[in-house]
Amino acid sequence: MTVLSVNVNKIAVLRNSRGGSEPDVVRAARTCLDAGAHGITVHPRPDARHIRADDVYALAELTRERGVEFNLEGNPFAPPRAGYPGFFALCEAVRPAQATLVPDGDAQLTSDHGFDFVRDADSLRPHVEALKGIGCRVSLFADAHTTNGRSGIAHAAKVGADRVELYTGPWAEAFAEGQGEAMAALFAEAARRAQDAGLGVNAGHDLSQGNLGAFLRAVPGVLEVSIGHALVGEALYQGFEATVRGYLAILQDGQQPPSP
Repeated sequence: MTVLSVNVNKIAVLRNSRGGSEPDVVRAARTCLDAGAHGITVHPRPDARHIRADDVYALAELTRERGVEFNLEGNPFAPPRAGYPGFFALCEAVRPAQATLVPDGDAQLTSDHGFDFVRDADSLRPHVEALKGIGCRVSLFADAHTTNGRSGIAHAAKVGADRVELYTGPWAEAFAEGQGEAMAALFAEAARRAQDAGLGVNAGHDLSQGNLGAFLRAVPGVLEVSIGHALVGEALYQGFEATVRGYLAILQDGQQPPSP
């Protein structure tokens, strides 16, 4: 079954908007794991707009105790600054099971594009090698809808990555507009190209209970989905336990062949 890694960044956004320690990021992550989530994802940014370095250390301890995946996302090119030791330094300190490299900057509201693997291969290669050297599986954020253009998804394998994470924002937007079928074909082709190159396929961004099942039925072989914004929003109404269990049911159903 495709595994679910819950991104708890938005819990930190709520906490930081008021100051103090509530809502508690670790408690939220623990609740998700109690409900059956397979792992936890966070994306600490240099400006500490949500997840901070101390959160990373605490969540690493929780995921080690539970024996589940910790997926740490970040930009390997962002320099250290006060309160942010740098992405590799964080990975070296906590040894996440998976390090997902994302080309985002401070000015971006959220991650909204993948790497240009043809252009960025030489720059990415030493970072990928360093992360694999400390035992991390490495995934690279990738555009699917421009696979035949600038993203060159098959080149991610030449960089040394283990997986790509397909940026599913365009899929979610097309699905909401009733145009999911055409976009799904592009994502399915991107997944096939990645798999043919020996890469595992993850997916994330704007996936929700409303569109996840359709995505998994259209795009075979997805190993992991990382979901945060929609899940936290839905949990405000449904509760974390019920929401996580809802996603797990969709993941299970998504692996079943269609009825004859």
